[in-house]
Amino acid sequence: MTHPEILEFLEKRRSVKPAMFSQKGPAPEELTRILSIAARVPDHKKLNPWRFIVFSGDARARAGEIFARACTKEDRQQPSEIRLQTERERFQRAPVVVAVVNRLVDKPGVPELEQTLSTGAAAFNLCLAANALGYATCWITEWIAYSPIVKSGLGLADNERIAGFVYIGEPTERQDDRDRPALGDVVSYWEG
Repeated sequence: MTHPEILEFLEKRRSVKPAMFSQKGPAPEELTRILSIAARVPDHKKLNPWRFIVFSGDARARAGEIFARACTKEDRQQPSEIRLQTERERFQRAPVVVAVVNRLVDKPGVPELEQTLSTGAAAFNLCLAANALGYATCWITEWIAYSPIVKSGLGLADNERIAGFVYIGEPTERQDDRDRPALGDVVSYWEG
Protein backbone atom coordinates (compact mmCIF):
# COMPACT_ATOMS: atom_id res chain seq x y z
CA MET A 1 0.00 0.00 0.00
CA THR A 2 1.40 3.40 -0.92
CA HIS A 3 0.61 6.79 0.58
CA PRO A 4 1.23 9.45 -2.06
CA GLU A 5 -0.16 12.18 0.20
CA ILE A 6 2.55 11.41 2.77
CA LEU A 7 5.24 11.59 0.11
CA GLU A 8 3.86 14.91 -1.13
CA PHE A 9 3.83 16.23 2.46
CA LEU A 10 7.45 15.18 2.96
CA GLU A 11 8.50 16.72 -0.37
CA LYS A 12 7.08 20.11 0.66
CA ARG A 13 7.91 20.20 4.39
CA ARG A 14 10.24 22.96 5.54
CA SER A 15 11.07 24.94 8.65
CA VAL A 16 9.58 28.36 9.32
CA LYS A 17 11.51 31.06 11.17
CA PRO A 18 10.15 31.64 14.71
CA ALA A 19 9.60 35.32 13.83
CA MET A 20 6.88 34.11 11.45
CA PHE A 21 4.78 32.37 14.12
CA SER A 22 1.52 33.58 15.60
CA GLN A 23 0.74 32.95 19.24
CA LYS A 24 -1.69 30.15 18.35
CA GLY A 25 -0.21 26.77 19.10
CA PRO A 26 -1.32 23.21 19.58
CA ALA A 27 -4.06 22.43 22.09
CA PRO A 28 -2.99 20.16 24.98
CA GLU A 29 -4.39 17.03 23.31
CA GLU A 30 -2.61 17.92 20.07
CA LEU A 31 0.66 18.45 21.91
CA THR A 32 0.26 15.07 23.62
CA ARG A 33 -0.23 13.47 20.21
CA ILE A 34 2.80 15.31 18.79
CA LEU A 35 5.01 14.18 21.69
CA SER A 36 3.72 10.59 21.45
CA ILE A 37 4.65 10.49 17.77
CA ALA A 38 8.03 12.08 18.54
CA ALA A 39 8.79 9.17 20.87
CA ARG A 40 8.22 6.56 18.11
CA VAL A 41 11.78 6.38 16.82
CA PRO A 42 14.53 3.78 16.48
CA ASP A 43 15.89 3.17 19.98
CA HIS A 44 18.40 0.31 20.34
CA LYS A 45 17.74 -1.61 23.58
CA LYS A 46 14.84 0.71 24.47
CA LEU A 47 17.00 3.18 26.37
CA ASN A 48 14.93 6.30 25.67
CA PRO A 49 18.13 8.32 25.26
CA TRP A 50 16.09 11.50 24.99
CA ARG A 51 13.43 13.42 26.81
CA PHE A 52 11.35 16.51 26.19
CA ILE A 53 10.91 19.71 28.21
CA VAL A 54 7.85 21.72 27.15
CA PHE A 55 7.72 25.50 27.55
CA SER A 56 4.39 27.28 27.11
CA GLY A 57 2.49 30.11 28.74
CA ASP A 58 4.39 31.93 31.49
CA ALA A 59 7.09 29.25 31.61
CA ARG A 60 8.53 30.79 28.44
CA ALA A 61 9.17 34.09 30.25
CA ARG A 62 10.67 32.29 33.27
CA ALA A 63 13.06 30.47 30.93
CA GLY A 64 13.90 33.84 29.39
CA GLU A 65 15.08 35.09 32.79
CA ILE A 66 17.51 32.16 32.92
CA PHE A 67 18.74 33.07 29.43
CA ALA A 68 19.28 36.72 30.42
CA ARG A 69 21.16 35.68 33.56
CA ALA A 70 23.33 33.30 31.54
CA CYS A 71 24.00 36.01 28.96
CA THR A 72 25.06 38.45 31.69
CA LYS A 73 27.46 35.95 33.28
CA GLU A 74 28.80 34.15 30.20
CA ASP A 75 29.09 36.86 27.55
CA ARG A 76 32.61 38.22 27.06
CA GLN A 77 31.37 41.78 27.17
CA GLN A 78 28.59 43.35 29.19
CA PRO A 79 25.41 42.76 27.16
CA SER A 80 23.21 45.74 26.39
CA GLU A 81 19.72 46.04 27.82
CA ILE A 82 18.37 45.41 24.31
CA ARG A 83 20.29 42.13 24.12
CA LEU A 84 19.04 41.07 27.55
CA GLN A 85 15.46 41.85 26.52
CA THR A 86 15.96 39.73 23.40
CA GLU A 87 17.10 36.84 25.61
CA ARG A 88 14.13 37.29 27.94
CA GLU A 89 11.77 37.13 24.95
CA ARG A 90 13.55 34.33 23.08
CA PHE A 91 10.87 31.69 23.75
CA GLN A 92 8.05 34.21 23.33
CA ARG A 93 8.48 33.92 19.55
CA ALA A 94 6.29 30.80 19.54
CA PRO A 95 3.42 29.61 21.74
CA VAL A 96 5.18 26.30 22.44
CA VAL A 97 8.87 25.45 22.55
CA VAL A 98 10.09 21.91 23.21
CA ALA A 99 13.64 21.28 24.35
CA VAL A 100 14.81 17.94 23.00
CA VAL A 101 17.34 16.59 25.49
CA ASN A 102 19.87 13.91 24.59
CA ARG A 103 20.17 11.65 27.64
CA LEU A 104 23.18 9.41 27.22
CA VAL A 105 22.96 6.01 28.89
CA ASP A 106 26.03 3.92 29.65
CA LYS A 107 25.00 0.62 28.08
CA PRO A 108 27.35 -1.91 26.50
CA GLY A 109 26.60 -2.44 22.83
CA VAL A 110 24.80 0.90 22.40
CA PRO A 111 27.32 3.53 21.37
CA GLU A 112 26.81 7.20 22.09
CA LEU A 113 26.34 7.90 18.38
CA GLU A 114 23.31 5.58 18.17
CA GLN A 115 21.75 7.34 21.16
CA THR A 116 22.43 10.76 19.67
CA LEU A 117 20.93 9.72 16.33
CA SER A 118 17.84 8.42 18.13
CA THR A 119 17.52 11.83 19.79
CA GLY A 120 17.77 13.53 16.40
CA ALA A 121 15.09 11.22 15.06
CA ALA A 122 12.84 12.14 18.00
CA ALA A 123 13.36 15.85 17.31
CA PHE A 124 12.52 15.45 13.64
CA ASN A 125 9.50 13.25 14.35
CA LEU A 126 8.31 16.03 16.64
CA CYS A 127 8.61 18.48 13.73
CA LEU A 128 6.84 16.13 11.32
CA ALA A 129 3.95 15.45 13.70
CA ALA A 130 3.40 19.16 14.38
CA ASN A 131 3.66 19.94 10.65
CA ALA A 132 1.13 17.19 9.85
CA LEU A 133 -1.32 18.93 12.21
CA GLY A 134 -0.81 22.20 10.33
CA TYR A 135 1.68 23.88 12.66
CA ALA A 136 4.97 25.40 11.64
CA THR A 137 8.15 24.27 13.34
CA CYS A 138 11.73 25.37 13.60
CA TRP A 139 14.41 23.17 15.18
CA ILE A 140 17.32 25.34 16.32
CA THR A 141 19.92 25.30 19.05
CA GLU A 142 21.32 28.82 19.44
CA TRP A 143 23.88 29.62 22.13
CA ILE A 144 21.51 28.73 24.96
CA ALA A 145 21.80 25.03 24.11
CA TYR A 146 25.48 25.13 25.10
CA SER A 147 25.28 27.35 28.19
CA PRO A 148 26.19 25.70 31.52
CA ILE A 149 23.90 28.16 33.33
CA VAL A 150 20.96 27.31 31.07
CA LYS A 151 21.69 23.59 31.43
CA SER A 152 21.61 23.94 35.21
CA GLY A 153 18.57 26.22 35.18
CA LEU A 154 16.60 23.70 33.13
CA GLY A 155 17.56 20.86 35.47
CA LEU A 156 19.69 18.82 33.09
CA ALA A 157 21.78 16.01 34.57
CA ASP A 158 25.48 15.52 33.88
CA ASN A 159 24.70 12.90 31.18
CA GLU A 160 22.28 15.22 29.36
CA ARG A 161 22.71 17.88 26.70
CA ILE A 162 20.30 19.89 24.60
CA ALA A 163 19.96 18.60 21.05
CA GLY A 164 17.84 21.58 20.12
CA PHE A 165 14.72 23.58 20.71
CA VAL A 166 11.70 22.95 18.51
CA TYR A 167 9.50 26.04 18.18
CA ILE A 168 5.88 25.19 17.35
CA GLY A 169 3.10 27.54 16.30
CA GLU A 170 0.70 28.56 13.62
CA PRO A 171 2.57 30.27 10.79
CA THR A 172 1.68 33.84 9.89
CA GLU A 173 3.30 33.28 6.50
CA ARG A 174 5.09 30.54 4.62
CA GLN A 175 8.70 30.71 3.62
CA ASP A 176 9.76 29.92 0.10
CA ASP A 177 11.55 26.64 -0.28
CA ARG A 178 15.30 26.82 0.01
CA ASP A 179 17.84 25.32 -2.35
CA ARG A 180 18.33 21.60 -1.81
CA PRO A 181 21.46 19.65 -2.72
CA ALA A 182 21.62 17.98 -6.10
CA LEU A 183 21.45 14.24 -5.53
CA GLY A 184 24.53 13.78 -7.71
CA ASP A 185 26.49 15.77 -5.12
CA VAL A 186 25.36 13.74 -2.11
CA VAL A 187 24.59 10.23 -3.39
CA SER A 188 26.99 7.57 -4.60
CA TYR A 189 26.43 3.91 -5.38
CA TRP A 190 29.04 1.52 -4.07
CA GLU A 191 29.85 -1.29 -6.45
CA GLY A 192 32.62 -3.10 -4.66
